[in-house]
Amino acid sequence: RVSSSYPHKFNISLTVEEFISKFNGITYEIDDSITVSLAGRIMVCRYAGNKLCFYDLIDNGERLQVKFIEKHYESETLYRNHVDTLRRGDIIGVTGHPGISKTGELSIIPKIIEILAPCKRTLPDPYYGIKRDDTRHRQQYLDLLMHRNSRKRLQIRTQIIRFIRQYLDNRDFLEVETPILHHLPGGAIAQPFSTYHNDLHLPLYLRVAPELHLKMLIIGGLNRVYEIGKNFRNEALDSNHSPEFTMCEFYMAYSDYYDLMTIVEDLLISLVDSIYSTLVINNLNKSSDKNNISDINFTKPFKQIKFIEELERILNIELPDEFESLETNVILCNLCDSNNVICTEPRTTDKMLDKLFQRFVEPTLWNPTFVIDHPQIMSPLAKHHRIVNGVSERFELYVCGFEIANAYTELNDPEIQRFMFERSCNNDRIDEEYLRALDYGLPPTGGCGLGIDRLTMILTGSSSIKDVILFPKYRPQTL
Repeated sequence: RVSSSYPHKFNISLTVEEFISKFNGITYEIDDSITVSLAGRIMVCRYAGNKLCFYDLIDNGERLQVKFIEKHYESETLYRNHVDTLRRGDIIGVTGHPGISKTGELSIIPKIIEILAPCKRTLPDPYYGIKRDDTRHRQQYLDLLMHRNSRKRLQIRTQIIRFIRQYLDNRDFLEVETPILHHLPGGAIAQPFSTYHNDLHLPLYLRVAPELHLKMLIIGGLNRVYEIGKNFRNEALDSNHSPEFTMCEFYMAYSDYYDLMTIVEDLLISLVDSIYSTLVINNLNKSSDKNNISDINFTKPFKQIKFIEELERILNIELPDEFESLETNVILCNLCDSNNVICTEPRTTDKMLDKLFQRFVEPTLWNPTFVIDHPQIMSPLAKHHRIVNGVSERFELYVCGFEIANAYTELNDPEIQRFMFERSCNNDRIDEEYLRALDYGLPPTGGCGLGIDRLTMILTGSSSIKDVILFPKYRPQTL
């Protein structure tokens, strides 16, 4: 019988997955001594004459055939009412008996049907799915309904976050939550989103990074801390960037960037092995050629290259040792112009180094590669190198041409930190609260930020960051 739509509750005795697990392998057409209740969404309807029809019921990604037979209803009228009422997309509750079809397919033969929520719009074609990317992203609920790969990506993302959390917890890191609303946009050089607190009459910013708060916790005696959460940057929106993105940042007292390289390498190797049971995985290339597939090898040890040495090697040049000199700036300007590398004004040395590295070096970094020892001018929060002048103790980890991690031995001298702040940002964006905290003493510390979204892209073969985050940003449509 078909009851009225939108009931408050439907009691299930088994999920579809549990039903399949319990009754898979049965050989009888129907066992009316066993009655079960389950629920799901009708995704496919198949009619075999006036007295028999089949529906594919989907629940949490699992499919089960529902076999409707007239003879199991009290009358032809009830059966016809049932068949005429149900539509593809409806969410239904089924109470019935386990059995098989003539082809041997496991089925449930219903005796009672309830419509739990009718589908009032037409679902996309089950064979072709959704072709337009913007439709998939705007209506992500349809994407998850129609495409198993989209569900799989989401599940792998959850696995990644769960594994990272467990990995750090097992090494005595304390998970914390720091503020989203900041007085100043500190911790990274980025354009922030701004808001206003009415009660405090105070302009505020959505955080661009939790770094400064986490280091203040180190100062407060919490020697190992981490946070997994959202950051917000009012900047580029493309296949590799989202205005809101998820990061894991962790900080470890009495360590340096060498220790962090060891941790990050071991973390990623363990993570990949836990998901795929191998350290060599396939990944679609970022190019438009979908048949261009290349393996990614996470086998230890990861390759290491030095920032300036690799840039000089690829460009076949030799840069001056003094990165802050006018000579270096002129050379970099000429390199950008001669190679059509777009770098907007002001053409600072650190910005041009970054643009040239993005153009010429990043695309060559396919397998996991640590890029180490960036120029100090590019790293205002990193400590200077203990041996080499002009560079910092910093590394970035690249995979498939993506930067997925950024870490350094933290700068803990408050006077040098103030100088670096003054050189890299406006005076009204210098975080005096953080500098005051540094005066109390930050122990030698290593800190790392790991991008969850890009890591998920790599481990799921996704070509766009919008494929691995839920409900990515688009301009609203007129409906």
